[in-house]
Amino acid sequence: MKGDKVFLDTNLIIYAYDVFAGENHEIAVKIIEDLWNSGLGVISTQVLHEFFVAVTKKIPNPMDSKTAKEIVSDLLKWDVVINDGEGLLEAIEIHLRYKYSFWDSMIIESALRGNASLLLSEDLSDGQIISGVKIKNPFLGTSR
Repeated sequence: MKGDKVFLDTNLIIYAYDVFAGENHEIAVKIIEDLWNSGLGVISTQVLHEFFVAVTKKIPNPMDSKTAKEIVSDLLKWDVVINDGEGLLEAIEIHLRYKYSFWDSMIIESALRGNASLLLSEDLSDGQIISGVKIKNPFLGTSR
């Protein structure tokens, strides 16, 4: 991760705060700590929206909204890609070309707009490169 920006999909941030996620929790915490230390983390407003909803409603032991807001506030110190109309249209192009879901295409577009060289996600095709952004699943080989 030296010198290259890294975009995180929502699931990595959720795992970092979900202590019931087992080995995925440990991996995600390490990734986020490394990105805090290096200053190379990139996320998007979509990721922050999804994170807030998931950790307050969808994980086995949801956190309170105030705590989730504090985490979002901290994450706003990273490079944050704001999803706008231009990005929406580019995401649709990615969706049409690569056949990812629209929401996954928005994640890929945000990684591109954030000048990330690496996109970490468990939901996308590990090893695929799209317009210079390499997709990597950091949880491959773990017992989930």
